[in-house]
Amino acid sequence: MITVVIPTIGRPCLADVLAALTPAPPDARIIVVDDRPGAAKLLKAPGAEVLRTGGKGPAAARNAGWRAARTPWVAFLDDDVIPQPGWWDALRADLSDLGDDVAASQARLHVPLPADRRPTDAERNTAGLAAADWITADIAYRRDALDRVGGFDERFPRAYREDADLALRVAAAGYRLVKGCRVTRHPVRYDGPWASVLRQRGNADDALMRQVHGPAWRSAIGAPGRLREHALTTAAGLLAVSLYGAILAGRSHGRRTRRVAALAALTWLGLTTEFAWARLAPGPRTTEEIRWMSITSVLIPPVACAWRLRGELRARRGDLRARRGDLRARRGDLRAKRGARRTGEAA
Repeated sequence: MITVVIPTIGRPCLADVLAALTPAPPDARIIVVDDRPGAAKLLKAPGAEVLRTGGKGPAAARNAGWRAARTPWVAFLDDDVIPQPGWWDALRADLSDLGDDVAASQARLHVPLPADRRPTDAERNTAGLAAADWITADIAYRRDALDRVGGFDERFPRAYREDADLALRVAAAGYRLVKGCRVTRHPVRYDGPWASVLRQRGNADDALMRQVHGPAWRSAIGAPGRLREHALTTAAGLLAVSLYGAILAGRSHGRRTRRVAALAALTWLGLTTEFAWARLAPGPRTTEEIRWMSITSVLIPPVACAWRLRGELRARRGDLRARRGDLRARRGDLRAKRGARRTGEAA
């Protein structure tokens, strides 16, 4: 028996996932977790049971789903993928005869790209999911393994890094994660020209990854980043703006200040141009693509740094609260021991 869990915020593409899973085997169970905040109307999910989590995030939604399951394996699907024909049989084949040390089986993701032109930056970003490890677009976990590690960490509020965090904790518990042969299609979804800037919110979750798994977490999941380059770009831009502002305000007139300001401005321009070209070069380079890549390449570095700073502060506050909780627990234990000792002496 297998339980399929699909967290959703009610996107229309949910209907495509459910249609692809129809007809389901008699011993299969499909749970759709409605994570819309404050949703008044019941979500329509033909052929599936519906649970509600009220906007707590995908990690909490998946936790609610697998905890409601009673099967040895729980398969997670995102609500924007389409399992291919024969998926149920392929899933069973992937899970059959796996050793007890195997906790998860990941599907092979196919991202269809346009055949008549080079893909855009947004399309390439989605296509990168095909090579990503342990993403929850389509992955099955042993329920016992999920129970052992506590499931998804609900401190990750977005559909970002919560899957990698779980995989690292499962591997640290002594399990193996393998890749199966079943295929799931992940269509490219256009989220608007500002999507690349909005995705920088994930930098806040990277701070939590560093806190939980240490500074080598990126190499552990094979996810290189550009935060150092973004930080240098942002610092150069801020320095240039502050120095030129001082010059224009008459607070500084020295040649050295002008030279440093010019060097900072050139550094910012060079790094921004390199970043924009790295995004433009593999793409179609249409007028629209060039325009939006230029605009967003200016905005992404400072936005990424701001979100990372916010994440670091949030992680440190959480660490401080945890330490205070431990201290209170230790004080409580100490008071209990003293009380027991006094009771013994009185007796």
